[in-house]
Amino acid sequence: MIGQGTVMDIAGSAELCLGGVMESWPPQCNGMPLKSWSWEGVEGWDSQGETRWGTYAVQGTFDGAELTVTQPPIMLALYDPMAADDPTGGRPGTASEAELSDMQERVAEVLGEAYLGSYPENGRLVVEVLWDDGTWQDAADADFGPDKLLIRSALQPLD
Repeated sequence: MIGQGTVMDIAGSAELCLGGVMESWPPQCNGMPLKSWSWEGVEGWDSQGETRWGTYAVQGTFDGAELTVTQPPIMLALYDPMAADDPTGGRPGTASEAELSDMQERVAEVLGEAYLGSYPENGRLVVEVLWDDGTWQDAADADFGPDKLLIRSALQPLD
C-alpha cells in the first residue's frame, strides 16, 4: 500500500495523516499509527520541541489499523505518481442537491474513523476514506443508488 500525507512524530510516536492538518506551530493532525518508521536518512522535515513532521509518500503493509513501513519514504515534493483512472468515465452523477446534502450529513457517522472528508462534485458526493477495497463503494451504491456517491481511498495498492 502507499499513502501520501504528513508524517507527524511526537516524542517518537509516528503517525501518517491522510486528512486535514491543522496549521498551528507545530502542526497537528490525527492519523494512522506508523510502525517501523525511522527518520534516519530522511530529508525534508521540520521540528519544534518534541514534534517532527514532513510530507511523504509512505509504502507499507496495512492491517486495517496501522501501516508498517516497508520502504524508505519519498518526499512529496519529489513524488510524481501516475494519475488514477476516472471511475466515472467523465459522466456526471445523478444526485440532486437535496440528496447530496442528505448523503453528506450521513456518511461521516456511518464511516466513523475511516472517514476523511467529503464534497459534492458534478452530481455526486465524493467521499474520501482511509481505505476501500470496494466494500464501501458497493455499500454506498446499495444504500443510495449508483452514480450518486463516489468513494476515494487515500491508501492505494501498489501494482
